[in-house]
Amino acid sequence: MLAEQGIISSTDAASIAKGLQAIQIEIADGEFDFKSDLEDIHMNIEGRLREMIGPVAGRLHTARSRNDQVATDFRLWTRASCSVIDSQIRQLMTALLDQAAAGADMVMPGFTHLQVAQPITWGHHMMAYVEMFGRDLTRFADAAKRMNESPLGAAALAGTSFPIDRFRTAKALDFDRPMANSIDAVSDRDFVIEYLSAASITAVHLSRLAEEVVLWCSDLVSFVQIGDSFTTGSSIMPQKRNPDAAELIRAKTGRISGSLVALLTILKALPLAYSKDLQEDKEQLFDVADNLELSLAAMEGLLREMTPDISRLSDAAGSGYSTATDLADWLVREAGFPFRESHEVVSGLVRLAHDRGLTLSELTMDELQAACPAITAAAREILDPRKSVMSRTSYGGTAPERVREQIQAWKEKLACERD
Repeated sequence: MLAEQGIISSTDAASIAKGLQAIQIEIADGEFDFKSDLEDIHMNIEGRLREMIGPVAGRLHTARSRNDQVATDFRLWTRASCSVIDSQIRQLMTALLDQAAAGADMVMPGFTHLQVAQPITWGHHMMAYVEMFGRDLTRFADAAKRMNESPLGAAALAGTSFPIDRFRTAKALDFDRPMANSIDAVSDRDFVIEYLSAASITAVHLSRLAEEVVLWCSDLVSFVQIGDSFTTGSSIMPQKRNPDAAELIRAKTGRISGSLVALLTILKALPLAYSKDLQEDKEQLFDVADNLELSLAAMEGLLREMTPDISRLSDAAGSGYSTATDLADWLVREAGFPFRESHEVVSGLVRLAHDRGLTLSELTMDELQAACPAITAAAREILDPRKSVMSRTSYGGTAPERVREQIQAWKEKLACERD
């Protein structure tokens, strides 16, 4: 661009470009000699370039500053990281879709307040996380789109008097456009905050899933088994297999969200334009990227080796009077009860069953009809957890047919976006 604009000669431009390409190879091969007496990476590269091509290397820094160079590099790195995270989330979603497809008919308990609430399907539960991570995809995509403007050419903060073509360099670096304000270009770190925010939300979703895995594989719950690759033994208790991978994923959330708070705090009272405080943004971003990539990879692997216990899930699905709502709905639908009245009737039956140590389905017809004469034999059938989930056919519901529709819709969406 400098040569095209007549700012430096085409001969000098070619010499500089050739030297930079050689330096790039040296760095990639680990052969570049970084010198601590030179101030930073910029001076090291320019110094090495001078060794290669002589005084012409001094023209490299024409019409630019370390401020706009760093801002440009940082946007390029963050944009590339968004792409990496996008790919990993898609792989994780595919693992969840596989789990959902395998368990679309598998009955399990659904919970509120960690108390058994209503029967659901394993596939429906897995698809809840698909929806969460699907939104995470859009957050990273939105962040990548907004950050795709080039700071290059803003120089230190005021732009430059040289007749540069910022649109040319923006296009060369696959940016959509140059940033419109040179002060904003060198001092903005909104794009990092957005990345860290999206990463924090993704980490929270990972942590919620990890927490459930920890609960599910405990001996007292025993809903799933996870592969030995994602567990460790105890140093003293030979029988134990600890879900360390899930626990570490859960713990990474604090580290990731902590980096978001750290950068927000760094920026909260920072005057325009550039201050050295902004050097601290790199450590936060790089650490989050490393730990989010690790967490996503670990969770995907864990899911692919996780096996639900069908029998245990089915047994638990009927516990805690989980089909009480179905009976209340039946009274509304078939007997014309107001829902509040049917709720009171079924609450009384639950208390009766609890006092007698029985499930609702174990109450006799005489006992059921003594509480509510409108209850018929047909009502007892809907107390079966499997029939309960089959009946939940509303859009977004837990019925297997709805779950399979959502699985197919997401598979098509991910395939279309990939193409």
